[in-house]
Order: sequence, then structure tokens, then C-alpha cells
Amino acid sequence: MNDEQLLRYSRHILLPQLDVAGQQALLDAHVLIYGLGGLGSPVALYLAAAGVGEMTLVDFDRVDLSNLQRQILHTEADIGRPKTESAAARLGQLNSTVKLNLHSGKFVGAALEALLDGVDLALDCSDRYASRFALNRACVATATALVSAAAMGLDGQLLCLDLSRPDSPCYACLYNESDDEGPACAEAGVLAPLVGVVGTMQALAATKMLVGMEQPLAQLQCFDGRSGQWRSLGFGKKADCPVCSS
Repeated sequence: MNDEQLLRYSRHILLPQLDVAGQQALLDAHVLIYGLGGLGSPVALYLAAAGVGEMTLVDFDRVDLSNLQRQILHTEADIGRPKTESAAARLGQLNSTVKLNLHSGKFVGAALEALLDGVDLALDCSDRYASRFALNRACVATATALVSAAAMGLDGQLLCLDLSRPDSPCYACLYNESDDEGPACAEAGVLAPLVGVVGTMQALAATKMLVGMEQPLAQLQCFDGRSGQWRSLGFGKKADCPVCSS
């Protein structure tokens, strides 16, 4: 680290849980953010600010007026622009030292696995079951750690999975791909600050994993926006999981 970096990240370095070694781990890290909407916005902003050295940004969508109620990466001037480009412009203003790789489109299967090459941790910030299962399969196939989150209405959830470990369960150990995913955000609505709360917790979980802070092997955290309370549930690997136990 040079003198400018030591100053920039000094509040991290003061923490005994991080110190210089932890900050260097962040600077050396490469994360993939899958979705640049309500959850991806705080995730990308906080990880860039924290000094994550390389970020691969994946999203197929363009900025729409209805996004601006909660997707704080984007502005009115970005309407109609690919979200990857809009996000890159904002993140570049926040921290110009972060290397950004932009991928606009829908990536699944082998194409998504290829994007995970060299990635230390993936963050699922998508809003569809199909996308979550696609990223989970790719992370299992490449043994990439995964932090997945979701938010709808006044409820949110956060799931941390160290898929680099063979004894770790995966997303499909908890949910069945055939389950009805329910209404989309455009149909059910979502309270704007909720995605900020859940996305910020997602960024926190990712940061802790990247610097090696000890965490449960698999933990589902559920947030009730009505009461402001979190509850945590542990779970294990499913013996007949079609993704990670086959």
C-alpha cells in the first residue's frame, strides 16, 4: 500500500479485525456483482468505497424511471442507459482505482462460469429465482463463495455460502427450483430503504468473508422491515441436492 492508500483506508486499518493485512486482502480481491438494481447499488458502492480491487459487474437491463425510487447507483440522467455503464460511471467517481469489468446481458451456464474465473466471491443481487439458481449453479461448479440477498415489500433475507468448501450447502439445499417465486417487484412493490438495509448487510457479509473474519458455514438471515428485527437460521447440506450433492 502506498501513502495515499494508507490514508484513504485508515479507518479500516485502525480496526484490529482488519489492520493492514485485511485492507490488503480487499485491495487484492475480485468480486462479481450479479444485478445492479436496488440491492446491487449499495453493494457496489460500499465495496468500491472499501477498496475492493476488482469488480465484475453483470446486468442485462437499462435504467428506467421506476428504478430511481431505490436504485441509488443511477440518476435521472442515466435513464435509458445500460445499468453496467451507469454503475461504472458512478463507481469511477467514488474510487477511480477499482478495476471494473462490464458485462451487459443475460449470462447463465458456461458463460456465467467463465465470468467467475479468478473471482473470489460472487454477490447475487438479482430479483428472480431463475437468476439466483443460475448463479448458484455456476458458483458450485467453480467453488466460488456466494452471498445472496433478496428484498420484497417489507421483508428481506441474506444468505452466506462458502462454496469453496465441499461441506457447504448451496442455495438449492434451501429452495427448490420448481417453487413458485411469487410476484415480481413491479407487481408487489418494495419499500425503498429496505433494499438499502439488506444490500448494506450483504456488502458487510462480503467484506467479512474477504478479509477472513470467521462466519457460520451457512446462515440464512431474515429481516422484518415492520419491526426492524433480524432472525438467523442455520441449515446444512442436503443429501439429495440436485446441484451440490450430485
